Amino acid sequence: MAVYEQIYRRYEGAQTPRALRFLVIPRYAYQRLFGSKLWWVLLAASGLTTLAYAVLIYLRHNARALAVFGVTAEDMARVIPVDGGFFAGFLAIQFVLGFLVVLVAGPTLISMDLANGGLPLYLARPISRPEYLVGKFVVLGAALSLLTWVFAFLLIALQTSLEGAGWAVGNARIVAAVFVGSWLWIVVMSALTLALSALIRWPLAVRGVLLALFILLPGFGQAVYHGMGRSWGLLFDLGTVFETAVRGLFGLPLVDAPPLAAAWAVLVGLAAASVLILARKLRAYEVVS
Repeated sequence: MAVYEQIYRRYEGAQTPRALRFLVIPRYAYQRLFGSKLWWVLLAASGLTTLAYAVLIYLRHNARALAVFGVTAEDMARVIPVDGGFFAGFLAIQFVLGFLVVLVAGPTLISMDLANGGLPLYLARPISRPEYLVGKFVVLGAALSLLTWVFAFLLIALQTSLEGAGWAVGNARIVAAVFVGSWLWIVVMSALTLALSALIRWPLAVRGVLLALFILLPGFGQAVYHGMGRSWGLLFDLGTVFETAVRGLFGLPLVDAPPLAAAWAVLVGLAAASVLILARKLRAYEVVS
């Protein structure tokens, strides 16, 4: 009988806390994202947009700089007021840039694991399906947070430092609308992208579906709205639906927009449907019928 040397020893080093083990998933996803030149271009564009808005805020409080252009602080405040519309416009630009980030990073997050049989390897370790999904969500959630509410809060901090703490107190609705509106967009877009990634499993096709949802489908909605005069047709335009929900948070008037309650219902329903698809598709095994 052969005798083998018993050299196996159980690992006794430091272990990652149970609650943080899901972070191994975004760690490697970020390596791929940060290796993309397009990500850095989009981040730079987002930073330049933030800088441009910061300059506008600064000029409103610098009478000497305004005097160079022959403009008074009152004129600047009247033309470019720093109010809900100011920050809603900023978020609208950041949402467009964030959508491009979703096209870069989102379609491969789950599709590659399912196509290559990687999901059983994840779930064979001390990572549950919800933790796996949270890890994938963190990839998009952190990147999109930087482009939306983080940069917006920098602008709010600048405005508060120049105007005084009373501005933030008196405009608490703006602060809350920036945060809630950003996370509404982040959650819905992330859930939708992950669901499509799990359902289609072909990154190029996922990108095509996302482009169709935000470019082609709105054309149908606008045709229904202008041709039949039905405001519900605008519910097919996800860009308009997001804009309606966000403007409602800021308390801004809604023009050529679907009903606010209907817009929220569409977004909540879209997120819920995406979660159901993920619950159905994220399995460690498949049953072939």
